[in-house]
Amino acid sequence: MAMTLATRKRLVTALLVGPSAAWLSIFLVLPFIAILVFSVGERAPEGGYQAAFTFAQFMNLPARATAFWNTMLLAPVGAILCLLVAYPTAYYLAIRAPTRFRMLLVSLVVVPFWTSLLVRTYAWIFILGARGLPNLLALIGLPDVRLLNTPGAVLLGIVYGYLPLMIMPIYVSLEKLDRRLLEASADLGASPVRSFFNITLPLSLPGVATGVALVTILLLGEYLIPQLLGGGKVFFIGNALVDLFLQSRNWPYGSAIAVTLVSVVVLIITLAMRLAWRFAGTRQVDLV
Repeated sequence: MAMTLATRKRLVTALLVGPSAAWLSIFLVLPFIAILVFSVGERAPEGGYQAAFTFAQFMNLPARATAFWNTMLLAPVGAILCLLVAYPTAYYLAIRAPTRFRMLLVSLVVVPFWTSLLVRTYAWIFILGARGLPNLLALIGLPDVRLLNTPGAVLLGIVYGYLPLMIMPIYVSLEKLDRRLLEASADLGASPVRSFFNITLPLSLPGVATGVALVTILLLGEYLIPQLLGGGKVFFIGNALVDLFLQSRNWPYGSAIAVTLVSVVVLIITLAMRLAWRFAGTRQVDLV
């Protein structure tokens, strides 16, 4: 019996979507289910997981309140600081930069990703350490300035490490902007500032929402920057998870924290998409 056109389309769709769906199921859905099962279990006497059904691990979340507080405070602040630096940069690249140099400048934004984040973070340890900026500040009469192992050092590392991830989505939104809208606004007598707030900024909000959500989500699980630039004094949830899984071997408690973290990530994605749809007036929002 000949295969109908509709059946062939469904078969082709299944063949195209099947590999990615299987990949996500094996490496995303199944691990999350395992973490969810661990979160309602108990810690075995020798460490690890022991089968049980209890919500005691979730009730004990306040014991790691410092890590939650630092993450929920510094992650959004870091994302906002990235946005404040990234938007003017992306605006210049997409609107003001000469066309012949634009790709070169965009490539320079991506260049830091060619070097390991670990190496770049260690560079900041030297810059912020006693032989770096504090030494220079002491020469101009500002002794005993401690920059390393502070929340400010962590925020600086966050902005430096995640800035390209904020710039690129905003750049894509601005690069797609129809220049005729700005020309029409100018012809109607609007000032450049008014054109920016009435045209450029609203149309770039999907890129802003994508960048903020992407950076914030990654920061919620950040481990390296707080560990190195915070010196063990600025704990993030990622640091707490490493301690619970690898050192304390309290898998159920770590799983409960991980499940809570995933719930916060889903909430952030939902809010970011709704805000982008509301202010930009479009549902064509690409959240990575």
